[in-house]
Amino acid sequence: MASESDGSWLGALIDWTVSLMEVIGPVGAGIGIALENLFPPLPSEVILPLAGLTASRGSFTLAEALIWTTLGSIVGAFVLYGLGAWLGVDRLRRLADRIPLMKGEDIDKTVAWFHRHGGKAVFFGRMVPLFRSFISIPAGITRMPLWKFGLLTASGSLIWNTIFVLSGFFLGEAWPVVEQYAEILQYLVIAAVVIAVVWFVVSRVRSLRHERQAEG
Repeated sequence: MASESDGSWLGALIDWTVSLMEVIGPVGAGIGIALENLFPPLPSEVILPLAGLTASRGSFTLAEALIWTTLGSIVGAFVLYGLGAWLGVDRLRRLADRIPLMKGEDIDKTVAWFHRHGGKAVFFGRMVPLFRSFISIPAGITRMPLWKFGLLTASGSLIWNTIFVLSGFFLGEAWPVVEQYAEILQYLVIAAVVIAVVWFVVSRVRSLRHERQAEG
């Protein structure tokens, strides 16, 4: 099966994932998606359509592609959940106090928000580039019940995986069209993150200035 390698490290990584699918079938696709959760630069928008394309050629069934890629998503998510549980709230609070422009109370506010909206964040986060991976960490930090985290992760991942696996299955060699639209979504997410970070920095700097003026 051909892949679009450009000679870069990312292209080599994609080629390696493709070779896994060729050698060990749908399990290779599952391993690729598990790694994508742990290493976001490895794009699921490439691995999943290639899994669908391979299924369309009869190397394995469509059901196997969906099952194994979803299992890969769950495994990768639980590894990051474990990382979040290891970090814990207290450790993050101490770390935040040492970072310029941040305070330990920022962690408390984030944890409180996640307790209120964590279920929706995990479910929908599984369908948002970048957040697909990182949303597992606050779930671990807040010790979301394992059964709940697993169910929400499986549900959200199945939807995301199905969209891209089916695109490869039905579009065949034309699957890169879907990747182009996925890249647009990723750019929008990155832009939103950048805007949020800038807004946070500006707001925090203004707040610090007001505090200094009040003290003076």
